[in-house]
Parts: sequence; structure tokens; C-alpha cells
Amino acid sequence: MNAIDELRKLKGVLSISAFLGGLCCFTPVVLVLLGLSSVSFAASLSDTLYYGYRWAFRGVALVALLLGLAYYFYKKEGVCSLDEAKRQKTRIINITLLALIAGTLLYIFWLYVVVEIIGVLLGIWEWY
Repeated sequence: MNAIDELRKLKGVLSISAFLGGLCCFTPVVLVLLGLSSVSFAASLSDTLYYGYRWAFRGVALVALLLGLAYYFYKKEGVCSLDEAKRQKTRIINITLLALIAGTLLYIFWLYVVVEIIGVLLGIWEWY
């Protein structure tokens, strides 16, 4: 099976993990869009969450990605034993590395392009 096809099967896991990683900056945007927060409070909350807790959000995203990969290999691919994992070791390593790279790229695009543009348009951040 092609590596791109494998990543297509994991698109839900990759999307959820990237979304969880970007919640540090997306939460203030949602609060402003729902009218629950002022722009100045959202900017302050964004600074607090990003500079104080960004590694916690990234860690949660990584754990979600790894749990999704474990579910994928166990339930979808039938890798239920250590012997089966040893037989498919190269494939498991390759898919895991591809998923980590794709998840990181998706996280960067989500947080530093999409959320950044929305935040600038709402006036939460300034474009430097």
C-alpha cells in the first residue's frame, strides 16, 4: 500500500491532533466569535495560553496522535501481538514517522496560518 493512502486513512487522527495542539490560540478566537469575550481579553488569554501552556497543548496533541496510531494498528490493521508487530516493524515505524511529520505540518498550517489569519482579522493579534 502506498504511503499517501496510509496517511489518507489517518486524516481524522491527524486533524484532531493538530486541532488539539492549536487550541491554545484558537480558544480565544472562538470566545470572540461567540461574543463571550472582548478582543483585549482574548489577546491576553492567548498570550497566557500560548506562552505558558503551549507545550502542554502540544503534548496532548502528541498523545492523541500516538493513541490514534495505536488504535489504527490494533483495530484497523490487526496488529494485535508483539510477534505481529515485529513482523511489520518497518511498516509501523514508517507510518508512525510519516504521521508525525504530517501531523506537525498540519499543526503548523492550522496554528500559524489559519488561526493567525483569523486572529488578525478579528483584531486579536497584529500582523508583524
